[in-house]
Amino acid sequence: MLHLEKKLIEELKSTIAGTIILPDDPTYNKARTIWNGMIDKKPALIVQVADTQDVPVAVNFARKNRLELSVLGGGHHIAGNSLAENGLTIDFSNMKKVQVDPEKRRAYVEPGATLADFDKATQAHGLATPTGINSTTGMAGLTLGGGFGWLTRQYGLTVDNLVSADVVSAGGKAIKASEEENPDLFWALRGGGGNFGVVTGFEFNLHNMGPEVFAGLMVFPFHQAKNVLRQYNEFSQSAPRELNVWVVLRHAPPLPFLPDDVHGKMVLVLAIFYNGEADKGEKLVDFLRGFGNPVGEHTGMQPYTQWQQAFDPLLTPGLRNYWKSHNFETVTDELIGSLVKFAGTIPSPHTEIFLGSISGLQNEIPAEATAYPLRHARYIMNVHGRWEDESDDDRLIGWAREVYNATKPYAAGGAYVNFMTEDENNAVASAYGANYERLVVLKQKFDPENLFHMNQNIKPKPMAST
Repeated sequence: MLHLEKKLIEELKSTIAGTIILPDDPTYNKARTIWNGMIDKKPALIVQVADTQDVPVAVNFARKNRLELSVLGGGHHIAGNSLAENGLTIDFSNMKKVQVDPEKRRAYVEPGATLADFDKATQAHGLATPTGINSTTGMAGLTLGGGFGWLTRQYGLTVDNLVSADVVSAGGKAIKASEEENPDLFWALRGGGGNFGVVTGFEFNLHNMGPEVFAGLMVFPFHQAKNVLRQYNEFSQSAPRELNVWVVLRHAPPLPFLPDDVHGKMVLVLAIFYNGEADKGEKLVDFLRGFGNPVGEHTGMQPYTQWQQAFDPLLTPGLRNYWKSHNFETVTDELIGSLVKFAGTIPSPHTEIFLGSISGLQNEIPAEATAYPLRHARYIMNVHGRWEDESDDDRLIGWAREVYNATKPYAAGGAYVNFMTEDENNAVASAYGANYERLVVLKQKFDPENLFHMNQNIKPKPMAST
């Protein structure tokens, strides 16, 4: 463990309003615990900033003392890049405010806010914007990687609804980024991850929605999976954008609407979201019932905030997690066969394969319009390995990689950086495709020393040796 001079620590303490947590502090282990239980990094110091004024001080301190620097928002990223081993971690857990201007339909969000914080504030005014599906996810990390969820088909990605961002640069300077101010930086922030600065505030466009939506789950026996998936593929290509249906293949949790003899067995679940009236939602769901013979169903009108937390019990912090992901333009019979084959060998009761529909508005935006390049993708698969014991690491990771390799021939290329694990940093260039060269140029402009490298890293001047 790095031991900084006591004098330096005291100087830092005297110049910030927040709190510095060191390894001998009784709150240290709690402060360094993040969602993925596989991550066990030990920062030399954690700076829990109190306000935006603390951030340039922390950035400058890390740069001057050549400390590895990371940024902790929600701490939900699979790779664990929010913690800097033996370095300095900027912790935004005390900056979680979400302010809403209902007349302008704008939300102003601090970087420690979670989806739950955002949804609570915006839904108080009957407003929303596309975010993710797990309420404990941090808004900052979700946004900087792209962000998609139930509203994506109708309103695009999270980054498509970002209006502006307040950023602290590698030189410790406060910068505004929008279409009007520093538009090149704004372009890079919308999908480029944390490569270009520390974002201290987000401004989002909001849409009228809720507070109730038609949503729920429909569960089919696993032996019907191929048939359901084929019909899902056909239906999803022409479904109204107000409707979003995702497929989950997993062992059935003990949900109260499922018969006891289904608990623990492999099932196919349709997760259904309809942003509209109950009668129209019921008609659409009735059509979905015809895909097979469901063994259980729980659908109806419910608060949007409740639906946004529906999957939280399956995604609690502390378990070990490893993901592999692909994008697809269509769900072919070959892909269906591969998914069903590997779903039949899912190696833990917590593990799942999900296939989410992201087709719609985001496909109409040119790939070069934002750093996020995957505008061709209409579906995204996540092989979500999740387990309890460290002794199972090799088995579960090996299985996830096997599924990934088997489904790769049907994939559309590229990768969603928010789903990329720690061992995939060598795939960053291919993840960004044609946008990568521009990102490299902007990385050189805004962070030539690569201070912000605790991310799916875009290195400045990667061609310097040629």
